[in-house]
Amino acid sequence: MERSVRARWAWRPAHAPDVFTRVLRALGQVVFQANPWTGGILVVALGTADWRYAAYAVGGAALGAVTARGLGVPSDRREAGPESFNSALLALCLAVLLDPGRPATALLTAAGCLVVTVGTAAAVRLLSVWNLPPLTLPYCLVAVSVTVAAPAFRRVWPHDGSLAALPGAASGRSALHAGDVARAFLHNVSQILFLELWHVGALLLAAVFLAGRTAGLVACAGSLTGIATAWALGAPAERIADGTLGYNAVLVALALCGAFLPATPATLPYALLGAAASTALTPAVAALLAPSGGHVFTWPFVLTTLGFLAAARSFPRLTATEPGARAVRPGRASSVRQR
Repeated sequence: MERSVRARWAWRPAHAPDVFTRVLRALGQVVFQANPWTGGILVVALGTADWRYAAYAVGGAALGAVTARGLGVPSDRREAGPESFNSALLALCLAVLLDPGRPATALLTAAGCLVVTVGTAAAVRLLSVWNLPPLTLPYCLVAVSVTVAAPAFRRVWPHDGSLAALPGAASGRSALHAGDVARAFLHNVSQILFLELWHVGALLLAAVFLAGRTAGLVACAGSLTGIATAWALGAPAERIADGTLGYNAVLVALALCGAFLPATPATLPYALLGAAASTALTPAVAALLAPSGGHVFTWPFVLTTLGFLAAARSFPRLTATEPGARAVRPGRASSVRQR
């Protein structure tokens, strides 16, 4: 018995670095890169804004992973990490929206991470019928539910009034200046983490390039597509510059060119078409959720990507890795499969 106890204590430190690496890899999958260095830079980027944001993201990813393991989720899916990055996104979202310094926020976040892990399992099961990934659907469902309900609970809601408002017509100048474009380019990336900070966008973009040059270039193309689409449709320059119209375009481009479909000359235009579609869809989702006080989150990305992935099965050129090769299934184009 004594020897067995010693063996257990010897095992834990040896596996601690591996557990931390898995958490960082899961955080990297927020931008479709199963790379612990990408996850590490993401944590640093959050820390430059507020160390508590970094702590919430890491804690959320770890709690999602532990919960998934406790519920018996298969090891291959835990490796893919849908439970971890959905819980990390939810934890970060609640930290940004509900004040990270309040104990009520921490408790609500922990409970939310447990719920989103169960929701991820349900999404995986339902979408597997069509061989589609859950993406960030579980996070979106729980985040919208929490933010819509939060104003009804005084211990949860830190603000004086509700965010509910009727949607209105766009106003303000639509002409873009060079400074607007530069800010929009980086804010389209930083808003993936709910932050309007150019240096966070620069760090996160560098993290994507670290994982792969192709992925970095696709992210840049997605950001530029979001800017061009919003400008062509006459969106106010202020909304373009703050990144709220374009961050879904970055995610869609990464998903459709490299993550769930192979990165080829054929899939790049398809991915950028999806990026443009998600940009146009963003105000529609905002208008639908505004009266209830909800946020857009990554709904445009989820809806657009699922639609384009389902359609990709009808286009063999998009699912073949090279001329003459057998087509691959849209949900299985790379090692990042479950976001």
